[in-house]
Amino acid sequence: MEQTLTKNQLSHLLACPLFQNCPQEAVQLALTDPDCTVHDFDPGQTLYQPHRFSRCLGVLLNGSIRVTRDSLAISVLSPGDLFGAAALFNDHEDYATTLTAGTPCRVVLLTQALVSRLMDASPRVRDNYIRYLSGRIRFLSGKIRSLAADSVEGRLKQHLLTSLTPDKPQLDCAATELAKRLGISRASLYRAFETLESQGLIQRQGRAILVPNLKALDPSGI
Repeated sequence: MEQTLTKNQLSHLLACPLFQNCPQEAVQLALTDPDCTVHDFDPGQTLYQPHRFSRCLGVLLNGSIRVTRDSLAISVLSPGDLFGAAALFNDHEDYATTLTAGTPCRVVLLTQALVSRLMDASPRVRDNYIRYLSGRIRFLSGKIRSLAADSVEGRLKQHLLTSLTPDKPQLDCAATELAKRLGISRASLYRAFETLESQGLIQRQGRAILVPNLKALDPSGI
């Protein structure tokens, strides 16, 4: 049965990493497949957790989702982000993280079988998925480096490197939330802000952090 989405939700689906630069007709065809379902979640509801999850790739259409592992805050998903890749194409009986709705949200879930069919039917979808997985490897590598960083400034740098891209160089996150993600106090975070600002590496605009040059944060890359 065809899924009904708002114009804004459809635009987020078309812009998600799986369907970037794909014809809108291909996305509409996926929405009519019985292996594609739409779900709504209230704030605080759990979407995925280690022992309760679906073998589905999800796309967040609106709202936000918090990604955590035990007490560690990993990230916050925004509309257009994918989730659930760790549940596909493996036989593990547990899922790596816990996904919790931070606000009212709507998601599209694509079963593993449907993702396989989409990749078989479209080289673009296949390449997009591989590119997305490559990006996740980079993100997790940076996360490890962030946790291993000796200084608060180092942790902040690595978090920005793994959260931002050249075409999305601004992080919009409350200081309390960011300090929690980094496992540091707000006072330590503000001192790190001041240090990186004095070096010209970041610019703060309210709660937003702009990084004019990502390479300047880590010239060696990841």
